[in-house]
Amino acid sequence: MPSLLVPFLAVCVLLAGAGVGKLRRPAGTAQALRTQGLPSSLHLVRALGAAEVVLAAAAAAQLPGTPALLAVAYAGFTGFVLLAVLRGRPLSSCGCFGEPDLPPNRVHAVVTAAAAACGVAVAVGPGAGLPALGALGPGTAVAAAGGVALTTWLAYLVLTGLPRLAVATALVSPAPGPRSASS
Repeated sequence: MPSLLVPFLAVCVLLAGAGVGKLRRPAGTAQALRTQGLPSSLHLVRALGAAEVVLAAAAAAQLPGTPALLAVAYAGFTGFVLLAVLRGRPLSSCGCFGEPDLPPNRVHAVVTAAAAACGVAVAVGPGAGLPALGALGPGTAVAAAGGVALTTWLAYLVLTGLPRLAVATALVSPAPGPRSASS
């Protein structure tokens, strides 16, 4: 099994999920773009979402040049997240999955940078998409598909659950502990 098969297909699935999110609820991404002074409109965001879905499918199918395009897309996402973090402009959401109130953070940038690196590695190395998955024996293919599902889910949780957890823990103040009586 190619070593990049699971992570590469996971970043393809993650990109497709983000594209569907933008198609369904483009307002968060449009607001995020506007906040950073970039062109934004609901039509532009929906077009971006559609392009993400198409690119994800094409890269997973290993169409020529698409792993490199996937790397460029994730590098662009990384740049946007870093721009937002470094500028310090208020940004309640990056709109990645069409969900509100998921502010971008450095961990988000690390995940998208790793996805970009994965795309580069597949672009210059052996194929790691659906054709490679299909070339595996049935048992190995099922195990690899399970690995793709798990990796995708974990990356999604890091991108969406971690910001929620950070907000929730910031809102909850620790209960005062027992004080020792000293005389």
